[in-house]
Amino acid sequence: MRGLGPGLTARRLLPLRFPPRPPGPRLASGQAAGALERAMDELLRRAVPPTPAYELREKTPAPAEGQCADFVSFYGGLAETAERAELLGRLARGFGVDHGQVAEQSAGVLHLRQQQREAAVLLQAEDRLRYALVPRYRGLFHHISKLDGGVRFLVQLRADLLEAQALKLVEGPDVREMNGVLKGMLSEWFSSGFLNLERVTWHSPCEVLQKISEAEAVHPVKNWMDMKRRVGPYRRCYFFSHCSTPGEPLVVLHVALTGDISSNIQAIVKERPPSETEEKNKIAAAIFYSISLTQQGLQGVELGTFLIKRVVKELQREFPHLGVFSSLSPIPGFTKWLLGLLNSQTKEHGRNELFTDSECKEISEITGGPINETLKLLLSSSEWVQSEKLVRALQTPLMRLCAWYLYGEKHRGYALNPVANFHLQNGAVLWRINWMADVSLRGITGSCGLMANYRYFLEETGPNSTSYLGSKNIKASEQVLSLVAQFQKNSKL
Repeated sequence: MRGLGPGLTARRLLPLRFPPRPPGPRLASGQAAGALERAMDELLRRAVPPTPAYELREKTPAPAEGQCADFVSFYGGLAETAERAELLGRLARGFGVDHGQVAEQSAGVLHLRQQQREAAVLLQAEDRLRYALVPRYRGLFHHISKLDGGVRFLVQLRADLLEAQALKLVEGPDVREMNGVLKGMLSEWFSSGFLNLERVTWHSPCEVLQKISEAEAVHPVKNWMDMKRRVGPYRRCYFFSHCSTPGEPLVVLHVALTGDISSNIQAIVKERPPSETEEKNKIAAAIFYSISLTQQGLQGVELGTFLIKRVVKELQREFPHLGVFSSLSPIPGFTKWLLGLLNSQTKEHGRNELFTDSECKEISEITGGPINETLKLLLSSSEWVQSEKLVRALQTPLMRLCAWYLYGEKHRGYALNPVANFHLQNGAVLWRINWMADVSLRGITGSCGLMANYRYFLEETGPNSTSYLGSKNIKASEQVLSLVAQFQKNSKL
C-alpha cells in the first residue's frame, strides 16, 4: 500500500470544499496586465523551492511554511479563470525539469554502462538521473500538501487546470506534464487503503443526502421523494470518503437490486419497488446505474474502479446468493457521432452508406424528405420519438450503428466512448444494447434513447481487463457481435 508521502498525515486532509474566491485582479491589457504578470513571477520565484544539489537532498531544510501559504493565498484571490490559467502556465513552463541536468545525468549513465562498471556505481548514477527528472513544482505541491487544507487546495487547483486546458487557455507539453505529475500525487493520497466505503440510507444525515443529490450527474434527482426512493428498498447507494473525512463523498455509486438485468432506466429511477420490505428471493441481480465523481480535480484517479469492486464485496456479504452484476449505462456522444456521420455523407453528394435501400425508403416515406437532411433535423431534438412508425423504422439501423460506435470506434486503440472504456478497463463484457432504454430528454438527445449493459463476470474480470488494456481486445456478447456484423455488412465507412 502506498503511503501518504513524507510529512503528510491523514489528519491533515480536510473536507474537499474550496471556499468561493473573492474578487481578484484580472488579466487586462497594458499596465495592469504587466503588473499582474510581474506579481506572478515574483510569487513563483519566492514560493517554488530550488532543487537542492543531489548530495544535499536529505540535508536541505524545507522552505518556510509562509512561502507556500503565500502561493495558496495569491491563487485563491484570482477570481478569473484566465488569471489562474496564466499562473499555472507560468508555473509549468518555468519551474519544471532542468533539461540540461537530465542530459548530463543521462550521458553519465550511458558512459558507465559502456564501461560495465559495478552495479553500485551504476545504480547511484541512475538515482541521480531519477532525481534530475523531478520537476521543481513538485516540491511546491509536496509542501502545500502539508498545510491544513492543502490537499483540498491541490484537488481544486487540478480541477482549474483541467478546465483551463479544456478552454484552451493554457496548452502545451509542459502543462500536460504538470497535470500528470499532480494526478500521480493525488492518486497516492487517495489510494484505496485510505478510502472508506459508506452506505447512504434515508436515515443518513441530511447534509449527506443533500450532497448525494447534488452529485448525481447521470440521472438528476428531482426532489426529496425521488431521493428517498433511490436509497430505499431494492436500492443501494454507496460512496467513498477519505479516512480522515467520513461523510464527505468523493465518488458515488447507485445500485438497483432486481430480478434480472434491467433494460430500462425509467423502471429504476421512476417506478416504485414491488414492496416496502425487501424479499431476498426476488433479488437476483445488482445493477450499477449511476456513478458520479464529486471532485473534478480527481478525474483519472481510480476511485470509480475501486468503488465498484468494494461494493460487489459488500453486496455479496449481504446477499450470498447474488451472482449477477451489471451496469445499465448511458451512451454519451452517440447522437453527436451519428450526426457527424450524417453531415459528412451529405457533403459527399448525398451518398448514403449508413442505411440499406429498404430502410432509406421506409424512413423517407415516414418523414417525407431526404433521409440524411431529415434525420439530422429530427435527431437534433427529441420530437422524433412521438412517431411510433419512425421509432420502429429507426430501431434496426440505430441499434447496429450504436453497436459499432461502442465496439468499433476507437481512440488510440481503446473504445472511443468514455463509459464503455471505463467498464471495459474494469474487465466487464459489453453485454447488451437496449432500445428506448432512456426516454428522458437527456437520453433521447444524447444517445437516441439507447443504453448499454456492461456485465461483470467476477471470475473473468481480471483476464478481460488484462486483454483489453494489453491487447485492446473488447469482450462482447453474441447480441453485440451480431449487430456489429450487420453494420459491417450494410455500411461502408
